[in-house]
Amino acid sequence: MTQSEDSSYAWFTQAHALRELGHLEGALAKYDRVLAVQPDDYKVWSHRGYVLESLDRHEEAIESFECALRVRPNFVPAWHGKGTALGKLSRYEEAIASFEKILKFQPDNYSAWYNHGKALAHLCRYKEAIVSFDKALEFKPGKHQSWYNKATAQANLGRYDDAIASLDTALIIKPDCYYAWNYRGIVLSKLGRYEEALDNFDRSLKIKAKNPNAWYGRACCYALQSNIELAVQNLQRALELSPNLHRVMAKTDSNFHRVRSHPRFKALVNDKRY
Repeated sequence: MTQSEDSSYAWFTQAHALRELGHLEGALAKYDRVLAVQPDDYKVWSHRGYVLESLDRHEEAIESFECALRVRPNFVPAWHGKGTALGKLSRYEEAIASFEKILKFQPDNYSAWYNHGKALAHLCRYKEAIVSFDKALEFKPGKHQSWYNKATAQANLGRYDDAIASLDTALIIKPDCYYAWNYRGIVLSKLGRYEEALDNFDRSLKIKAKNPNAWYGRACCYALQSNIELAVQNLQRALELSPNLHRVMAKTDSNFHRVRSHPRFKALVNDKRY
């Protein structure tokens, strides 16, 4: 090993250690030192891309992954990193293309199918998303995340009973998945099964008390039953935890149609304290 190769190896191991410790800027500097000596090291370009992604520097991450792919066009970790970074920039069509590159090389790649499905769902291509989640589940049937995301796609197609069945499977795998309990409550409320929905939101809150979506879901249930008192009480709890997002949601959400003109509802959603 030459002196420069020896130095590069040392910088690479230091970068890995810094990354493990969460010192991402330091890791990035070490990767850059390696690349100054070994500009065609595709693995280092890929590692560098993942560090940039962790720093939310997604455009730069994509450039780094592309440098890796220019050297090694079939390097799956770089395609995956590029696809993930594109997804975070809401460039879903490009993300799908990246995941499909992986699937040409590795048709049994669970993560590629899963992220392919998520990108399709973001584009409201729910039927295709379900196909992707089903493919992911062929390879890893015990992943609650795939069952959950399949359920959200099914619900968006109005397939509420199927969505509940998928959520039930997710919750068998991970009973403390608070967001699955929460979404199950949302689906049940769409079916008019309000008592069951409220029970699901309560289960979600027992797992995660600071959970604005569960309080918001409870508020929707009560609003759909024209119970202004409890709708406002629960919506207020949601706004205390997540004021901006949930106030905007409440102003247009059809679930609040029956109580929208009530003075107490109007006062709450226009309260500048939230």
